[in-house]
Amino acid sequence: MLDREGFRPNVGIILLNPRNQVFWGKRLRTHSWQFPQGGIKYGESPEQAMFRELHEEVGLMPEHVQILARTRDWLRYEVPEHFIRKDARGHYRGQKQIWFLLRLLGHDSDLNLRATDHPEFDAWRWNDYWVPLELVIEFKRGVYEMALTELARYLPRAQNHHNRYLRTGLRGPRHEAEPTGPGGPAGPVAEKPSELGQLHSLNPNGPVADAS
Repeated sequence: MLDREGFRPNVGIILLNPRNQVFWGKRLRTHSWQFPQGGIKYGESPEQAMFRELHEEVGLMPEHVQILARTRDWLRYEVPEHFIRKDARGHYRGQKQIWFLLRLLGHDSDLNLRATDHPEFDAWRWNDYWVPLELVIEFKRGVYEMALTELARYLPRAQNHHNRYLRTGLRGPRHEAEPTGPGGPAGPVAEKPSELGQLHSLNPNGPVADAS
């Protein structure tokens, strides 16, 4: 399902733990890391697609999370031609995304990378909010920075909003975020970055296991 400009509707998910660290997933059999994301199916709202992708990619249900905010507008990135299937070249340009900021209400043990038969990630960890963009595939970095910057004001704890831990020279346009949780913005986040969480990897027998 493409729009008139050749962009596929999509959702992105920034999932926070109680320390304001974010879920950071390693793509299956690659060295790339990213946030959960996926396409919006015909007839789905962005929120419905987000909950479906949340379960398919990390095994969480709606009761495991709270929606804190979402981006107001679509954020777009173009996919280089050599990444596009030959039969889609000429009309497919890339993705347009609505990004959601979620707070985990459950536990790490609720996450399961094998919730479906086609896992997206083979490892994950909790990472500082300002993720290292050099680990993200290059054509997605601008959208990542825009989403993180727009949604930073809705982080639950007090800290400054400078992207000193965002390792990139990119600067995208600012957008106003749309609060969807009760009470709207909850204030800034903690002043110091959190330490990296333990690395977790795919357990062939089911739930995620600690691989550190």
